Amino acid sequence: MTTKEMELKEKKEIKKEAGEGTRPGPVFVPAVDILENEKELIVLADMPGVDSKNVDIDLRDNQLTIIGRIDEIEDEKEVSLYKEFHWGDYYRMFTLSDVIDQGKITAKMENGVLRLVLPKAEKAKPQKIAVTAN
Repeated sequence: MTTKEMELKEKKEIKKEAGEGTRPGPVFVPAVDILENEKELIVLADMPGVDSKNVDIDLRDNQLTIIGRIDEIEDEKEVSLYKEFHWGDYYRMFTLSDVIDQGKITAKMENGVLRLVLPKAEKAKPQKIAVTAN
C-alpha cells in the first residue's frame, strides 16, 4: 500500500483553528457519500462508535450541522498500551439550497452510519410537460 493510499484511509481531523471544543480530544470530519434520485438526496455519514443517542443534527439558516459524540471506551481502571485507532467526536456542516424540503428531513443511525434523507421540494422535482396540438 502506498503512502497516498494510507493517507486516504485515515480519518481527517478538524484543525484546532476551527474553534474551541467543549470536550477534550480530537474532532474528526466524517466521510460522507451523497446519493440522489428523483425524490431526494441521501447523505451517508460514517461515524464509527457513535450511538444514535449521541447524534445531534441541527438545521438553522440553511446550515445543516451533524455532531456525533463518542462515549468513553476505556474504563477508569484500564490503561492503553497500544493504539492504532484514535477515538474522537465527529463534526460536519452543509449548506442547503431551496431544492431541499427542510421540513421533511429524516435521519437514522445504524451500525455507525448516519443516513440523512433530504426530500426535494415539489418545485425541484423533475416533471413531464404535456404537449398539445392546435
